[in-house]
Amino acid sequence: MKYEKIIKAEFLERPNRFVAICNVWGEEVSVHVKNTGRCRELLLPGASVYLEDFEGRMGKRKLRYSLVGVEKETPRGRLMINMDSQAPNKAAAEALEGGIINLEGMRGKLKIKAEQTFGNSRFDFYAEDQYGQKAFIEIKGVTLEENGIASFPDAPTERGVKHIRELVKAAEEGYRAYIIFVIQMSGMKEFRPNDETHRAFGDALREADKKGVKIMAYGCAVGEDFMTVKEPVPVKIL
Repeated sequence: MKYEKIIKAEFLERPNRFVAICNVWGEEVSVHVKNTGRCRELLLPGASVYLEDFEGRMGKRKLRYSLVGVEKETPRGRLMINMDSQAPNKAAAEALEGGIINLEGMRGKLKIKAEQTFGNSRFDFYAEDQYGQKAFIEIKGVTLEENGIASFPDAPTERGVKHIRELVKAAEEGYRAYIIFVIQMSGMKEFRPNDETHRAFGDALREADKKGVKIMAYGCAVGEDFMTVKEPVPVKIL
């Protein structure tokens, strides 16, 4: 997936979940944050951030810019991280249709539909293969990393636990069920559930693994104006 117009800015502060104050060409500007997660380890004063510029295509927008990326200082150097919560689904759709994400148990070219309901949940994707096998897929974007290990969530998520339990029900009813963690950065050694932040999510993930839900993680190539699913990352949930 690719953005139309990106500029670099300096992060100053985040007065609420939806708005950040950034230094844009020497002026303090309010920008929309396209991620309602905490992101406390990313949005630090002075951090280099990347904004999508909507000049000339504002529509009903109130703010000209949206914050979609950030550079994080790590022991290995600067790490580019996409922070756009809508990007994982877009990148996953491209990867599913292009065969980059391989769904175990599904064969041939897939028919993909977005935002499909099952039980009390709406999953990100529904898929059918050439032989009629049906599947539900839930995508989770990952922006949290430490020492090359990516983890999710960065804040408690009861909604995430609910999605996992509904995927278990789908698997029990004969559907293939997948949860795919799209890691919005490159170079990660492995993925783990963040038990320290939300143990219930990790426990639900482990239970789902035992009951047939396939748990996968993929790293991405990330630039200032693009994010593309690149390769599988080992998952360690036990």
